[in-house]
Amino acid sequence: MSETPQRHDYRHFQPITTRWHDNDIYGHVNNVTYYSFFDSAVNSYLIEQGGLDIHDGEVVGFVVSSSCDYFASIAYPDLIEIGLRVGKLGNSSVQYELGVFKAGETEACAAGRFVHVFVDRASNRPVPIPASLRQAMERLVV
Repeated sequence: MSETPQRHDYRHFQPITTRWHDNDIYGHVNNVTYYSFFDSAVNSYLIEQGGLDIHDGEVVGFVVSSSCDYFASIAYPDLIEIGLRVGKLGNSSVQYELGVFKAGETEACAAGRFVHVFVDRASNRPVPIPASLRQAMERLVV
């Protein structure tokens, strides 16, 4: 990424509370933890806004690709917000783009992306994104 993403680039924000054990030996949130933040933000949105049933639904989303670029450190006890938008919406897949912001700040500390492919829970074969999830995702398209 050439420019640091800005808060106004995102459509939805999910607050996240950092935890003591998120910090690594260097005193900042470890890079692998950002992926957990991304997963939590996306799935919270899909459950709350799209009706995703993670326990009994026939369709589930598998992460098939992910990446993250880092611009500034965060550390416990920072309050953060994960900005969420959709960069590409296909038939059975979606690419989310995420920004990690300290609460109230305009520049992202990190920016990532990941791709979900929606599959039938029983067969693990790709299926079209269900209508309720697609509608929720469409609200995030940039």
